[in-house]
Amino acid sequence: MNTIPEMSAEVQQAKLRYGIVGNSPLLIAALERAVKVAPFDLSVLITGESGTGKEFFPKIIHAYSPRKHARYIAVNCGAIPEGTIDSELFGHEKGAFTGAVGARKGYFEEADGGMIFLDEVGELPLSTQARLLRVLESGEFIKVGSSTVQKCNVRIVAATNVDMSRAVAEGRFREDLYYRLSTVSISIPPLRDRGNDIVLLARKFAADFSERYRVSAIAFDDSARQRMLHYRWPGNVRQLKNVIDQLALFDSGNTITADMLEAFIPEAAVRYTPALKHEFGASGSKYDMERDALVSMIFRMQHEIDTLKAEVAELTTHSAVETPVITECETIADHSHAAEAIPTEIVKYSPFASPLHQPIHTPESNPATLEENEREMIKRSLERNGGLRKATARELNISERTLYRKIKEYGLD
Repeated sequence: MNTIPEMSAEVQQAKLRYGIVGNSPLLIAALERAVKVAPFDLSVLITGESGTGKEFFPKIIHAYSPRKHARYIAVNCGAIPEGTIDSELFGHEKGAFTGAVGARKGYFEEADGGMIFLDEVGELPLSTQARLLRVLESGEFIKVGSSTVQKCNVRIVAATNVDMSRAVAEGRFREDLYYRLSTVSISIPPLRDRGNDIVLLARKFAADFSERYRVSAIAFDDSARQRMLHYRWPGNVRQLKNVIDQLALFDSGNTITADMLEAFIPEAAVRYTPALKHEFGASGSKYDMERDALVSMIFRMQHEIDTLKAEVAELTTHSAVETPVITECETIADHSHAAEAIPTEIVKYSPFASPLHQPIHTPESNPATLEENEREMIKRSLERNGGLRKATARELNISERTLYRKIKEYGLD
């Protein structure tokens, strides 16, 4: 039986105030760390995978800090084009560049005396990193197109899903800035490592959907709970909410079973064990991880189905020649527990192996290249979102900067 870890009154209050659900020791430890550092005017770096809820932690830090009555500004560094990010952060003077018809204050000037949250700070270009380092060291900045040094008193909290040590080693992020930002580090656990929090969150999302849209609430039987608990959840809390919202809409009033989750969580993908968690993303760049996510979203189910069909057909052929037990295989489709009737050697899918490194069997046609598949997936997502790049990037779970690069690379402008 899981025990609820002890937590301070401030953490309990923060959970209620921001609707944070879960009793995982890893989550409680992160919340305790945020509450403890809040009163001290130190810079904080929040790390964690995309979709884990990093955006709640700077709000908690601000709410429990002496600056709580001053301004709080959140900036998504990955959503601002490289050519304008200096102007957005530090402001510009009239005529500083084409289109600068007047002077403009930047976020640091606007937030003077308060706090700035720099989300996706790992996406900052090196030139902007140098400017940010100066702010952290001396509180000084210069507007674009100006020669006047200005002072500001701003606390900085940053967040990233990038492996910062790797980014520093590869020269994509300044080492001195990294140490300045990470005076205190807070690591947000991925959903797959939060145990029964997955079920608690699923119930909350189901209840929220029912209340908001006035439909009958869904429930979960034990098989559904077990499947959710043993799935890796690469999209973390964001992915879980997406799945629950769809179930709450199309199966309102029903009790969700493992079979009903099959379209969202294939049975072959529910073999995650926390002991192996570091096998995911242990190597490779951020680009590689994003590419894996893009491709796996499209081809995970297609690969599993095609592979299983091909191997079942091959096994059936061999069984017809070698043994008289073919009648047992012929009745598989009639049983409710089909997965139990299929010999284990048939199912060779491993959730720890990226679909990028496995052949996708399409007997009817020549297999498409990885680039062609990726291009088609981005094209369809853009069409679904009416060409809106921000919505497309959110759907694909990548940064807008990566999406812009892909659009240009594949000629999808």
